[in-house]
Amino acid sequence: SPSWGLPRLGPGCLAPLLSRHPLPRRAWILSPDEEVSQASLRRLYDRFQALDRTGKGYLSRLDLQQIGALAVNPLGDRIIDSFFPDGSLRLDFPGFVRVLAHFRPVDEEEEGNRDPKEPEPLNSRMNKLRFAFQLYDLDRDGKISRHEMLQALRLMVGVQVTEEQLESIADRTVQEADEDGDGAVSFLEFAKSLEKMNIEQKMSIRILK
Repeated sequence: SPSWGLPRLGPGCLAPLLSRHPLPRRAWILSPDEEVSQASLRRLYDRFQALDRTGKGYLSRLDLQQIGALAVNPLGDRIIDSFFPDGSLRLDFPGFVRVLAHFRPVDEEEEGNRDPKEPEPLNSRMNKLRFAFQLYDLDRDGKISRHEMLQALRLMVGVQVTEEQLESIADRTVQEADEDGDGAVSFLEFAKSLEKMNIEQKMSIRILK
């Protein structure tokens, strides 16, 4: 199956700090499927405050670039982009938590008891995959083209391989996942190509339990 080089966000991205700040009331304005424990939310708020070094009350792209694990991640800029949808320039605390909710480890008991009529939680396997998919699907057309795959590969491997080798890898990755032969990879094809991958291990941050 294709290797998509999925970015791994480890605890280093969000190292919890000692709690010094009371949580603002608006920090709790999250829908039920975005819930994290109060302890985790407090740690995230501490982290949010630490990143907001000038006390603006919101984060900018520059603030997130302080996170070492993102600075060295080849797809770090794209991960940061996901915090700023629709070209917004400011990230408030609920928005910060909402993106990070994708990385909350799955509680198997909770998942087993979930009412299928309820919205799928942000940290479900499929939503973790949707988050990863949009790191590649830059034009948001619902498909990963050969060109988009090539762009991602250039970021991930740098100058370690030749352009010809990169093109060969991009072609092979798309061809292996592209079941309907349209020359691109849809989300369902992307998910199927990763069905044997431990997404929970790759895309979970333990402090978000």
